[in-house]
Amino acid sequence: MELLWGTQDPPRRGPKPKLSVQRIVRTAIEVADAEGLSGLSMRRVADELGVTAMSLYTYVPGKAELIDVMVDTVHADHPRPAGDQNGDGDGDADADADGTGWRTGLERLARENWARYLRHPWLLQVATSLPVLGPHLLAKYDRDLTAVDGLGLTEIEMDLVVSLLHDYVYGAVRSVIEAARAEQRTGMTGEQWWETYAPLLEQVFDADRYPTASRVGSVSGAEYGAPSDPARAFEFGLQRVLDGIETLVRTRAAEPLAGQT
Repeated sequence: MELLWGTQDPPRRGPKPKLSVQRIVRTAIEVADAEGLSGLSMRRVADELGVTAMSLYTYVPGKAELIDVMVDTVHADHPRPAGDQNGDGDGDADADADGTGWRTGLERLARENWARYLRHPWLLQVATSLPVLGPHLLAKYDRDLTAVDGLGLTEIEMDLVVSLLHDYVYGAVRSVIEAARAEQRTGMTGEQWWETYAPLLEQVFDADRYPTASRVGSVSGAEYGAPSDPARAFEFGLQRVLDGIETLVRTRAAEPLAGQT
């Protein structure tokens, strides 16, 4: 907590420290971005900084604490999603004439989360069952809740809506990152893989045995030119999640009227 919140007492005497927690953390993030958490170690970070691994323990107790601060630090940024020209996160007007401006806000948050995971794929390797209670993550949580505040939802429903959106993005972005890793591992893009294996599948696939899979698979395979289209799946799923949230919001908005009749 002292590292996360910067509450350590600064040294009163002696020479000025050569390093800082912020510099160590930023270097560790660069290593993790390039090599994943499997490539991250105190020694690896020390090598990048040109110091000994033992000297880092003066600033950071260990790798686990370092990762906590890394997670909090990357959430201080609000990455601009692709296609966002005006910095608002979606490229569309912020105000919705039908009173569903909250939907634009949630969509913006989802796209920011998506962009953050793509920028820092190692976040998917960090356990999330116990949250990091850092200032940047708490600020993000507060900002996320603001997007659904004043809609008639209970506090628990607000929390669950934000969690639903985050969990959806978390699951959807894994497909993109795993596809990128598969390409690095095999040297084949999804399109190249499909061009290689689709003809082989046709030789053994019995369309009469799997009629629905044959019909849907042939159309989707021709459309995607690959086993799947993770980015397109994300866009489709995001709108369906928002549709469900909109149903909840409309239900809550109608409840006071129902009570007056």
